[in-house]
Amino acid sequence: MTPPIGDDRCRPWPGRAVVAGERPRKVLARFLVLAFSMIAMRQGAIGAEPLPATPAATAPGDLDTDASRVWVFVGKTGLGHDHAIVGRLVSGHVTLDAAEAAGRLVFDMPGFLADTLEARKALGLAGEPDASTRQRTTDTMLGPDVLDVARHPTATFDIDSALRSPRPVKGVKPTVELVGSFTLHGVTRKVVIPVEVESAGRVLRLSGSFRIKQTDFGIKPLTKLGGIVGVANELEIHGDLHIAATPVAGRPADLTIPTAKPPAGRLPAEQPVPAKVDGAR
Repeated sequence: MTPPIGDDRCRPWPGRAVVAGERPRKVLARFLVLAFSMIAMRQGAIGAEPLPATPAATAPGDLDTDASRVWVFVGKTGLGHDHAIVGRLVSGHVTLDAAEAAGRLVFDMPGFLADTLEARKALGLAGEPDASTRQRTTDTMLGPDVLDVARHPTATFDIDSALRSPRPVKGVKPTVELVGSFTLHGVTRKVVIPVEVESAGRVLRLSGSFRIKQTDFGIKPLTKLGGIVGVANELEIHGDLHIAATPVAGRPADLTIPTAKPPAGRLPAEQPVPAKVDGAR
């Protein structure tokens, strides 16, 4: 039986014999779907971003370098200005309740920045210098006359022990004392740092503050104009470290990672220096 004129079955389909009962429009639709699918697959194979690699499992005590921060208050002398520094760490590990080989912290010295808004707010300093002033201060701090990061790109704290504090310290509430060797500017000294430990599910937050003197680490406090403008020898260092906790059996772990927390406040002026600094090596 010959189909009536105008029926789609009368129109030949290029390169394909007409199958009785099959409308070419349906064939066209199937062809277009297949063609666009192949194009999309090809574009995806060429231009798509590779899937991120699955991160390695975090071991208990490993440092979260993204969340952890270090703040340093640098006081003024004469007609100088107070400065606030923020820094981060390259890597770290802390084993709490360890009587020996309790971990190591590695500080990224070239990444330290002076007088950022974050740092000044954290340390209670008002205002924010303009970008060029901040850059000049940072360049001076990292340069050969102060930290000399070209020669000393990292500072380290090798922790000998991390045990519960046997005694209170005025002005802070330590629960753990980190005892070890702090290396800055190529000079190593023994220190004892009291820290508080706060649990947040899978994360432990270690917060502590201590003081050091620049001259104890071979750094001469910067002065200008014959001493009219300068910075203090003593530095206040505040740390907020986030480490992976050991999961507790039978209790769901909180996956929330807390953000970096500024120090609760500057160290009281009358407070004895909680970090014991002993002889250099």
